[in-house]
Amino acid sequence: MLAVTGGKRRGKSRRRQAGKRQRERDMAAAARDYAGLGWPCSPGAHPGDGDRACSCDRIGCPDPAAHPVAATWAMQASVDVEVLNRWWSERPDANIILPTGRVFDVFDVPAAAGVLALSRIAQEGLPVGPVASLGDDRYLFFVATRGAPVDEDEWWSCHLDCFPETVTETPGMRWHCRDSYVVAPPSVLPYGREVTWVRPPDGSPLPDPLRLLEVLSDSCEAI
Repeated sequence: MLAVTGGKRRGKSRRRQAGKRQRERDMAAAARDYAGLGWPCSPGAHPGDGDRACSCDRIGCPDPAAHPVAATWAMQASVDVEVLNRWWSERPDANIILPTGRVFDVFDVPAAAGVLALSRIAQEGLPVGPVASLGDDRYLFFVATRGAPVDEDEWWSCHLDCFPETVTETPGMRWHCRDSYVVAPPSVLPYGREVTWVRPPDGSPLPDPLRLLEVLSDSCEAI
């Protein structure tokens, strides 16, 4: 019986290791795919070991496994495949961070609002670009970038350091543009949550953000 039990444990361990290696390969491949779209990438934190929600050293990290590894992420982000391969060979567990305000902006809304918005967008025949699901909690709508808005009150910085500081205090829509970022599929979040594509990028032109702003705002108010 002990031999059988030990064999089962070893089998589970091997399967976990194989799954981990596959995720690592998928992460590096995804970073290269984003580079092919002209989307710069930077390594991100990942779920920590044991009871730690995040791999970073920050006690009580407000955005576990969903922020860059380096403070220099904005300068570091790259589309150079050799650089990306080196980063993910050194940090195979790293999630993928995509800077916003360069190639695209991102509307970040509660998942329920995102589902309502996609339904209305389909009914009205509005253009829509890539859409990602952030652990089934938030939806990320990728749109053409506005770069640096004239009125800086229109944008928030990355939600790790935004005002208000915690995500729970900003439950509605957030507009990620200049000096911000999002965590991208197939990144893994704490407690078995994942970042996945609802509508993956296909190289098509990104929609005008103002065309979607009203729909997303109305959807946030409706939930």
